[in-house]
Formats: sequence, C-alpha cells, structure tokens
Amino acid sequence: MIKYIFGLLCIGIIMSASVALTIEDEVALGDKLFHDPLLSVDRSVSCASCHIAEFAFADTARVSIGVYGAKGTRNSPSVMNMADRSIFFYDGRARDLFDQIHFPIEDHKEMKFDMQSVAARLTEVKEYNEAFAKIYQEEPNPSNIAKAIASFVASLETSNTEFDAWMQDKPNKMSESAIRGRTLFMSDKAKCFDCHFGPDFTDDAFKNVGLYDEQMYADRGRGNITKSPADFGKFKVPGLRNIAVTAPYMHDGSFATLREVIDYYDDVYKVVKNPIGLDSILIKPLNLTEQEKIDLEEFLVSLTDKQFIK
Repeated sequence: MIKYIFGLLCIGIIMSASVALTIEDEVALGDKLFHDPLLSVDRSVSCASCHIAEFAFADTARVSIGVYGAKGTRNSPSVMNMADRSIFFYDGRARDLFDQIHFPIEDHKEMKFDMQSVAARLTEVKEYNEAFAKIYQEEPNPSNIAKAIASFVASLETSNTEFDAWMQDKPNKMSESAIRGRTLFMSDKAKCFDCHFGPDFTDDAFKNVGLYDEQMYADRGRGNITKSPADFGKFKVPGLRNIAVTAPYMHDGSFATLREVIDYYDDVYKVVKNPIGLDSILIKPLNLTEQEKIDLEEFLVSLTDKQFIK
C-alpha cells in the first residue's frame, strides 16, 4: 500500500510545481473546512468537534453531541488512515471518502445542514471564495467542498510508530512485551489477525462481534443498510493504528479501555449472554493469561504515531 502522504511527495517530483502547490492548497482548504463550524446549521459544530486531532481524530465521548445538543447513536471513530479504505462508516453506507463527506453534514443529530446551504454560506466569505477560485476556478459547491475535505482526510496517514520502526529494523523502543503481543496477535489462539490485517490492520469487512442483542443492543449496523437479516449486528472492522488514543471503543463506545476490549474478546459470553448472529470465529473463549493480555495491549500501544498526533 502506498500511503497518501508519500504519494504527495511522488506527485511533487513528477508534476509541475504549480500543480503540486494546488494539491497542497487543496489539503489546506480541506483542513480549514474540517475545523469550521460554518458547516453546521447553527454554526456550533465542526467536523473537528467529534474528530479531535490529539485523539487521532476520534471523539473521547461514548457518543458525540451534535447541533442543539442532539445526542448521536454511535461512537465517532478516528478518520486517520482512510486513504486506502474501500467503504466507510460502521454500516458501510458510503462507497468512498468523497461520498462520505455529506453524511455528517446532513445528519439531523450531527450538523443538520445540507451541502447546497453550506456552499451558499461559504460564498459569503471572501477568504473561501478566493481559495476555491484559486484551486478549482469556481465558487464553492457541494462537489468541490467534499473534494477539499476528502483531500485533507486522505492526508492523515500515519506510519511513524515503534512497531513500524521495529519492522524496518530501525532504532525503536518496541518492548519485549509488545513483541510477544504481536506474536499472539497473529496466532491461532488470539485470532486478531483474522480480521485486523494489512498495513492499517483491517480487512474492511463487516463482522458481528456479539454486540447485537434485541434487548441490550438494538443497532443493526450493516443490516440497517442492506435490510438483510444476515447482516443484522454486523459492523465494519476498524483499523488499529493509533488505537491506544481513541477510547472509548466499539461502535457504541461501550468499552472505556483497551483492556476491557481484550477481556471482552477473551470470552464474549461473559458480557453478552445471548448474542444474535455472532461470527463463529469468536464463539470459543480464548483463555488468555494475564501476561498475554498485558502483551497484547502493549502491542496495540506500539501502533501509536506520537509524532503525528499532537
């Protein structure tokens, strides 16, 4: 996988300086839009309100709060390392990063606006008119607004972790515990690698990990989109880069710490007695030892890009 940020360097080499500058300007414009509450109906909420930079562009609340104090239904995940994703949102409703942009803006529990109204509002701001004219040779519109924000999000790629340095035989602080945790992560005993593989540690598939119960957990996840009972309770497998700083966890923010997540996967039935449609890979208890749980968490912590997250 070629990370987006390295792609920008390649573009700078093979394309003219003016075009490369336009790409940089587009990312900068997307950054400004991402942090601007003008995109919400009451000018109170920005994308960054729920995707906080110092927490790997995730939220620290179990569910985020939108305009007029509206309470969301799912935890806001990190939007880092999205350049190579093939589908978006926990339920997969967006087909690509560009398509993903309008959903939170239009959601009544998030920003409660619409893209046409956002464009009209931005045309009233001289700074935005000049930026869009420079980059796109046109006024702000739903398409170029989405393109700018998508360009910024796609630039949030991370690969400067202790784990990456260790894998590349570079100086690193990867602990012996983290190395053992990585071995366990990939083993048949823990089975983490069955769903979390590749450079960003996700297979981009939808899995039912037991957090669907008609009494306790009503969210049908992917099933809300496909309407198929076979998809009820399935949610998109998240990537694990920077996972140590994105608490709380799971689609509903039901676990406060990584250790709680590890304990849950160690034996799902200790938490949910009658999960519906649980994927078979998770049925049997893992029987992890205390040291194995510590090692696994240490490995997950090693996936944090501390230089990027500030």
